[in-house]
Amino acid sequence: MLKVASTVRFIAKKGNNVRALATAAAYKQALVNVPPTQLTVLDNGIRVASEDSGAATATVGLWIDAGSRYENSKNNGVAHFLEHMAFKGTSKRSQTDLELLVENMGAHLNAYTSREQTVFYAKCLANDVPAAIEILADIIQNSSLAEPEIERERGVILREMQDVESNLQEVVFDHLHATAFQGTPLGQTILGPTKNIKKISKADLQQYIKTHYQPSRIVLSGAGGVSHGKLVDLANKHLGSLKNTATDVELLPCRYTGSDIRVRDDSMPLAHIAIAVEGAGWTDADNIPLMVANTLIGAWDRSQGGAANNASYLARAASCENLCHSFQSFNTCYKDTGLWGIYFVAEPMQIDDMVYNIQKEWNKLCTSVTEGEVERAKNLLKTNMLLQLDGTTPVCEDIGRQILCYNRRIPLHELDARIDSVNVQNIRDVCYKFLFDRCPVVAAVGPTEGLPDYTRIRGGMYWVRV
Repeated sequence: MLKVASTVRFIAKKGNNVRALATAAAYKQALVNVPPTQLTVLDNGIRVASEDSGAATATVGLWIDAGSRYENSKNNGVAHFLEHMAFKGTSKRSQTDLELLVENMGAHLNAYTSREQTVFYAKCLANDVPAAIEILADIIQNSSLAEPEIERERGVILREMQDVESNLQEVVFDHLHATAFQGTPLGQTILGPTKNIKKISKADLQQYIKTHYQPSRIVLSGAGGVSHGKLVDLANKHLGSLKNTATDVELLPCRYTGSDIRVRDDSMPLAHIAIAVEGAGWTDADNIPLMVANTLIGAWDRSQGGAANNASYLARAASCENLCHSFQSFNTCYKDTGLWGIYFVAEPMQIDDMVYNIQKEWNKLCTSVTEGEVERAKNLLKTNMLLQLDGTTPVCEDIGRQILCYNRRIPLHELDARIDSVNVQNIRDVCYKFLFDRCPVVAAVGPTEGLPDYTRIRGGMYWVRV
């Protein structure tokens, strides 16, 4: 009986290995079989990039290398203001005409502004891509910027600022940037200060368009049911007349400063805190190991179950020792710099212990992280990477962002290979480089009395290696 049982176990184990190998092979094959991303550069410098998956729907958009980083203290907020003005009518059609046209197509037209990019995009049926491209081209070239609409949007943006101020995570991250990159454009908020919003004029908007909406800084991205050849023809037709009328704006480096900012309000029940170090830019070779390390730390919320069995040490500690209500690691990247850290929400008496455990986990990443933990994080990162590309809109966004950042789109199989190449020693070396004896940046809002003094937090970034 024992011999038979051993034989059964051996066969079962062998069967599991065969299935695992088959699954791995199917996964690798799926990565290679993804439709290629095609890239064409028009005569005026506009880059057209697309992935044709043959879907019934498509997302097309214009990704522009212009955001709050390209503003100064006097016009901070103008890029976001322009985003609001985009759908308020052009010289060819009124706001009502524009809204009716989009509504009759059953399409979705949207836009957003970040610190380094401004984006206008449309999601529609594949057959409506030509109309969507024409609308997007009309918006960025012929916005009417009528004075009554400017005044109306001024009030809308001021109300939006009030909404943002009620989102404490947004507030903390704005403070984090302001203190990490103090005195530089990355330290400015995307919406801009109230005093700027109240005085931004039509001339300011026109000047920003003239300076930054240059063909060499625009990417037309498409995903879903899009033919690349037709997309190039449409780009030539509707955007080919754009000319580079201004010299390219130099991207000034944004100096990082280890520091802290605390907005104490004891009337609030919970403290919202972010602690970070300077991270890597998009093109930095250390970015992939930092992404794996970020995934290894993970995220946790008290409303989730099973944290005591979570693979993340910090999640287990947060659950079993009641360290916080929630936390999430983050890796925010820009062209030449970034912020890598943890944001958490905790009760006043939990803060000190939570900061201690965060730095303990950072210490572990530099000295004693295990092979099993790294493999788990790599697999999770790959899964998240694929899940985030589920749909035409996230694929279109990925294409636009990567073309602006790298001037190409990294194929999934290449990105998978880069993640696979990360090993335990990579994680230890890169984390030691970015974490050990580095000056952190801290932003805290709420009842922050329990947050250790900055010099103590700074001291926690150093430990004697045995």
